[in-house]
Amino acid sequence: MQPGAQLVIPGVNSVLRVPARVVNREVRLEMPSKEGLNVAAEVSILYRAKTESIRQILESSGIRYEDDVIIPVFRSSAADVSARYMAKDMHSGTRTGIEQAIKTQMMETLAPRGFVVENVLLKSIRLPADLARAIEEKLEAEQRSEQMRFVLDREKQEAERRTIEAQGIRDAWAIIAQGLTPSIISYQSIEAFRELARSPNAKVIVTDGKAPMLLTNDVGVESRVPPSAPTTETVVPRRIIRPATPSPSTPPPGAR
Repeated sequence: MQPGAQLVIPGVNSVLRVPARVVNREVRLEMPSKEGLNVAAEVSILYRAKTESIRQILESSGIRYEDDVIIPVFRSSAADVSARYMAKDMHSGTRTGIEQAIKTQMMETLAPRGFVVENVLLKSIRLPADLARAIEEKLEAEQRSEQMRFVLDREKQEAERRTIEAQGIRDAWAIIAQGLTPSIISYQSIEAFRELARSPNAKVIVTDGKAPMLLTNDVGVESRVPPSAPTTETVVPRRIIRPATPSPSTPPPGAR
């Protein structure tokens, strides 16, 4: 029968309802991997029956075509495709390729029977506990490696910065040394003498006429030693030389 109004004679004709819309059938199964592990998965199958093939479907597959045809074909295709991949690949970016491969293999069997598989969706994948733990440890190790690489790059950049800074300081001093001619050094010495001459503090200056050496105690600096603190003074003995005086019993020269 075609979609639309139909003449049905009760007791003579019977009506079997077959949905022409897309049907979503969810299936839970364990998919074998290439290394022999079983991966628990939850999959959605989106399929529909061709309206022009409804009579063929009922005649060849019966009213229970979903449980008798769709699900067995899906389980066989899923097991065949998943056995080509490693368990870790089912949990990575290759999931789309696995879905497409299952759909293509199902269509090879279901298309001649009047079905269209719209899509196969791997909704959830649960890896074995040992494998999941190993993958987590690997990811953590990779993260630590990336962190260490970042630290090494940062230290390398800091070392390069310090090297460039040291080279800049060296070049600056080289330029200054090249510019220190005897005339400039003499001029700087004269300026130093002028600054010392303006200072009111008592000082001793030792010089060879070119560069001054200052020996002084700054009398303008206040003592910061507390009054109660004992002080230690070093007394340098000095020898005082006085001119000799004549004896009273000896008359001076020329006296009478």
